[in-house]
Amino acid sequence: MTTRRGFIGSVASCSAMLGLAGCFGTPKHLKPLSEEAVALLASKGISPGAAMFVRVFKQETQMEVWLQKPAGDYALFKTYDICNWSGELGPKLREGDKQAPEGFYVVSSAQMNPWSKYHLSFNIGYPNEYDLAHKRTGAHLMVHGGCSSAGCYAVTNESVEEIFALAREAFEGGQRKFPVHAFPFRLSRENLAVYRHSSWYGFWANLKQGYDFFEKHKRPPLVGVDNQRYVFFATEDAVPEEFKVVAAGDADANQPRLISGWTNGIPKQ
Repeated sequence: MTTRRGFIGSVASCSAMLGLAGCFGTPKHLKPLSEEAVALLASKGISPGAAMFVRVFKQETQMEVWLQKPAGDYALFKTYDICNWSGELGPKLREGDKQAPEGFYVVSSAQMNPWSKYHLSFNIGYPNEYDLAHKRTGAHLMVHGGCSSAGCYAVTNESVEEIFALAREAFEGGQRKFPVHAFPFRLSRENLAVYRHSSWYGFWANLKQGYDFFEKHKRPPLVGVDNQRYVFFATEDAVPEEFKVVAAGDADANQPRLISGWTNGIPKQ
């Protein structure tokens, strides 16, 4: 497993084992933010190490990275092009269907994979508690570089390096996990109405509740699952106790619970 120390402390390990001359430069997952990125942070009033939030839009082939400002709301740092995602609009249902997931996920430092064969990658946390409640299968669904996809969201190597650096800074700044919200398209009322006859309309209308919360408040909600639907809470204090006491992976997938993140073992890809 890629531990927090494995992700953040590789330079020190490399130095200890091989000496500085043996490291041959900074590993790609530990490269500092570029001068341009640092300047962009400053222009938005965002400090290095700010908490991070990611939104994915399939139809628009865009990935947004938002960072928390000192006041607590989030500002858009940058929009990256998704150069490849596989499948069609709609969620992932089963292993091998080549669908990129849609829904609400969280990423911890353990989900970051600096040794990916696709340059760098992170596991978005599929299947989450919602997926498990619907008996969906599959594993190792990633955001990665390399611009090729079989159920993942692929960006350029340059983009994934910058996203990795922002995530590393956020973890070092104290964020335990960052949310990833994956949508079929921007869930405006007008866009959703276009798909009113889709078999996924009800699912997307449920996603829209979380989408609308962020659009209104500019901070991501806490997300849970109850009765096979996503539910949303403004703060930790607003989360009912029954959502906190059910352990992830409980045999009864219909019990209410918060989205807890990745439980699929060692990162792959």
